Amino acid sequence: MIADIWTTIVEMLDYTFIQRALVVGLLVSVCASLLGVSLVLKRYAMIGEGLSHVGFGSLAIATALNAAPLQVSIPIVVLAAFLLLRISENGKIKGDAAIAIISSSSLAIGVVVVSQTTGMNTDVCNYLFGSILAMSRSDVYLSVALAIVVLTLFVVFYQKIFAVTFDENFAKATGVKTSFYSMVVAFLTAITITLGMRMMGALLISSLVVFPALSSMRICKKFRSVTICAAIISVLCFVIGVIMSYFYVIPTGASVVLVNIAVFVLFWILRFLSVQSKKRANKKKEVIS
Repeated sequence: MIADIWTTIVEMLDYTFIQRALVVGLLVSVCASLLGVSLVLKRYAMIGEGLSHVGFGSLAIATALNAAPLQVSIPIVVLAAFLLLRISENGKIKGDAAIAIISSSSLAIGVVVVSQTTGMNTDVCNYLFGSILAMSRSDVYLSVALAIVVLTLFVVFYQKIFAVTFDENFAKATGVKTSFYSMVVAFLTAITITLGMRMMGALLISSLVVFPALSSMRICKKFRSVTICAAIISVLCFVIGVIMSYFYVIPTGASVVLVNIAVFVLFWILRFLSVQSKKRANKKKEVIS
């Protein structure tokens, strides 16, 4: 049984599109999980959902113009991320409302553009729900380069991102340029969402941002340990999701999300059992004392 599974996995790795998906998917998973910790703690996790809808609209426009999808989508999504940040900081429109406005508008624009050009075909479904076949060779090269940029900038600005995440007002009082580093996080998030959207889909890419962070928070307490744990969880879930997708012939994005859900539930149960165990131990100590 195990030998048959291993043989099938080896056969799976012979396919070029699987190799491309794994390379890009692993890098995007790491980037999304690292940024996800900060976004979840700042209660700004739904930015991934909003930016993915912007990405769908930009991909629809790129398809209509017969242009390179990533080269069109990346600058548009980055601008949308900065716009979301600016609207939220303005104070007149809260973050969740700003995300709802931009995401629904972008989705509507994408649907209209598609309906007037190519129609609701397979390409549109791939953009919405993802496709492991979507990554071309040029997409892989661009994705790898940009993912390395995201990881490098995250490491370089780690301390500042940590400060802005936990107490933005205090960080600002100590001289940290909070607006700049918030823009850095928004910029990195926009790139990550765009890179992963073609494979995970516009409706599912935000799961890579949210689930690993929430799962790691069930068992870890410190920011560094939560970040590292989230990255490990994200990578493992992606690999298992791709294998499940190949074995059971289901969409890759949905498969990865289901694995993330299972891990979150497992970690939540472990956390619950740990809390209950500590409560019982404390009761015993009180009885003894």
